[in-house]
Parts: sequence; structure tokens; C-alpha cells
Amino acid sequence: MTRPAAWLVMVAALQAPAFHTSTRLVVLHATVRNGRGEIVTGLSRDAFAVFENGQRQTIAIFRADDVPVSLGLVIDNSGSMRSKRQKVEAAALAFARASNPQDETFVVNFADTPRIDVPFTSDPVRLEAGIARLDSIGGTAMRDALAGAERYLDQHGTRDRRALVIVTDGIDNASDTPLDEIRAYAQQRDIVIYAIGLLGETTAHGARHALDDLTRSTGGVACYPGTLDEIGDVALDLARQIRTQYTLAYTPSNPALDGSFRKITVVAKGEGRLDVRTRTGYRATPDTIARPAGSGG
Repeated sequence: MTRPAAWLVMVAALQAPAFHTSTRLVVLHATVRNGRGEIVTGLSRDAFAVFENGQRQTIAIFRADDVPVSLGLVIDNSGSMRSKRQKVEAAALAFARASNPQDETFVVNFADTPRIDVPFTSDPVRLEAGIARLDSIGGTAMRDALAGAERYLDQHGTRDRRALVIVTDGIDNASDTPLDEIRAYAQQRDIVIYAIGLLGETTAHGARHALDDLTRSTGGVACYPGTLDEIGDVALDLARQIRTQYTLAYTPSNPALDGSFRKITVVAKGEGRLDVRTRTGYRATPDTIARPAGSGG
């Protein structure tokens, strides 16, 4: 479990809860790349096929435009990040400036414990003030930070899409929250997790496993810059990925809320081989929530 007291008080005191639609839809946000790794845009609804547990589903909602996002920047502020913070902060600001102007963004900095330094805002000045930190110290409570960010995002995000971007350089050594809990929460509430891992040789294996697991299962991607100087380009590429995603939604042909895990596969046809990245599934329970981004397309 996370450390609840201070975090929950802070969350409850901030913004009003978001509207939850009652329509039972499974919403997917998909990034499509070609064989060269380039992002593919301009595909139509007919280019996609969605399967749940191997059974094809009817796509009820399709959008291919730049839909605003409720997004959390979750930034490692542990002692090992001190020498990296200046470039991390510059990359985070570049990411925010390259995002949709209608996005709303909050900032969580974490070391031994997470804290919301900026509640939801679209003001770049407020973001800059919250991102800039000079006190990097302590351990790495990455999972606790993600768990708290998920709950804040779910309770207070008002945009049609939701995502988290975590920047970290090490293995979690201070959290109570299990990885499975974070993954399940994101899958149930349609939160896509992205990661930038600044990993050294001593932290690469364990930290990479956790970041790959969370991003792949929720439809995001983990990026590992070869050098710290590359982090700015990686952040800009992530911003572009988020702005060029396709949104697809369907009503499951199996309506039973039996708690079973439903595996999702999305394929796309076009010029050459196309790779589609989206969340890998969800658990069919009454708290499955969908927030479709309109019904255009």
C-alpha cells in the first residue's frame, strides 16, 4: 500500500472530481509505427481491427485528431538525480511546450515520498516553477509516486485522454506499492504510462524490467537515452507520439462483468508492416470506466 495520509489530504483538497460517463465502453489509445519506426498518421477507421480474447469487436468510436490530454509529469528527485536535474527539467519543459496547448498537466516530484508540486494547470510559468528543484536528496519511491499520480489523475483529470510520463534513473528502493497494483489501476482506468529511463549499468536490469512492464501493458513506451544530452529529443518524440495517437472504442461483445482478464489486440493495415501499440487488456469488473473522446470519425 502507498503512504496515504498526507497524499490523500492533498489530493482531496485540490480540484473537483471529473465527470465519469456511464456508457460501458473500452477505450484504446493507439500509436502506429511503420517498419522504419516512424509514426504513421492519416489512417482511417477501416484500417483498424480490434480483438478481445481473439474475437473481433465493432469499433464504435474512432478519432485520429489531436485530442487534449490530462497528463502527469512524475519526476525522480532522489539524490542520484542531482547532477541530471538541469537537463531533465529542460526536457520536461520542452515536452510541455510541444504538447497540445489545451492539455492540463500536473507535476509530481519524488524521492523517499512523492509530492504534488503543481496541481493541474495549462500555465507554462507554473509548470516551470514546479519542475525546477534544487534539493535532490533521498531514495527512490517510484511505485508510490506512480500510484499516487494515478489516483490524482483519475479523480481530477478533465480531458478525454489520460497519461503519465515518468523520468527516473534508478531502481525503486523506498516504495510499498506493488507493481501489479499500478498496472491494474492504469489498465482499468485507461491511463497510458510512458517512461524515460536514465539508467546506468548497475541499475539497468531491474529498473528497465519495471518500466518496460508498466509501459507495454498500458500502451505507452519506455525510452532509454544513450546519453543525458539525448533526453531533450526523447521528450519531444514522446510529446509527438501522444499528440498523434488514434482513439478507438468498442462495447465488448461479451458484456459479462465476471472479473476475467480480457486480452486486447489491435492490428492496422496500410503500406508495409505496421506495428500498433496500445494497452494489452483490462479486467472486466464494474469499475471499468470509459471516457471516450467524442464520437467523431
